[in-house]
Amino acid sequence: MTTSSAPRSTTQRPHIAAVIMKRELGAYFSGPIAYIVTGLFLLLSGILFFSAFFLQDRAELRRFFDNLPILLSFFIPALTMRLFAEEKRSGTIETLMTLPVTELDVVWGKFAAAWISAIAMLAPTVSYVVTVALFGRPDPGPIVGGYLGALFLCAAFSAIGLFASSVTKNQIISFFIAFGISIVLSTMDYFLIFLPGTVVHFLSYFSAGAHFSSISRGILDTRDLLYFVSVTLLFLVLTVEVEQRERR
Repeated sequence: MTTSSAPRSTTQRPHIAAVIMKRELGAYFSGPIAYIVTGLFLLLSGILFFSAFFLQDRAELRRFFDNLPILLSFFIPALTMRLFAEEKRSGTIETLMTLPVTELDVVWGKFAAAWISAIAMLAPTVSYVVTVALFGRPDPGPIVGGYLGALFLCAAFSAIGLFASSVTKNQIISFFIAFGISIVLSTMDYFLIFLPGTVVHFLSYFSAGAHFSSISRGILDTRDLLYFVSVTLLFLVLTVEVEQRERR
């Protein structure tokens, strides 16, 4: 029995995770939350962009990218808060876990759905690039770097939101846990100026805002990429651990 189940989990795991991902995306985009969250995100990001474009007469995306970590700290937790919390509240997570799936399958499928949802929320902002290109000559490096950094930022915050949703049955609590972690990582570099230089050098590595800012300037440093990959994997591993502990 052991020998027959191992090959099945190895060969079918990507397929199982894909099924879970499609299930979550279908549930998300069939309801109003996806469109409300995306609409509010585009409203606020549009205000930031067009205030610089019209009021300051600057055809650039710098202000948009400067504020993007803070915006995503708020809106991605709104996307992820229901992923585990709602299923635990309704009891459907127990039915899901009785199927021939592993915790890793479930976590990976839900994470992929959250990441795709976050990217879909961000995608319409490409219109800002078109607007800037029509009225100015922007440097493509920072724009490409900004959106590349945004993909990594979305992945990290999606993993954080998934973890927050796994530790509670309450979506509101899940939102505030994810928002709290994300906003601290996004804004901690603003408060480091009050600390000694040696402490600042150490703590600055944990700042998502600082790493994103580096990438959004068009500078691809492996340390910045490694940071986002590490944060994403850390919270995915923690989520798997939470689910394994609850399943025992």
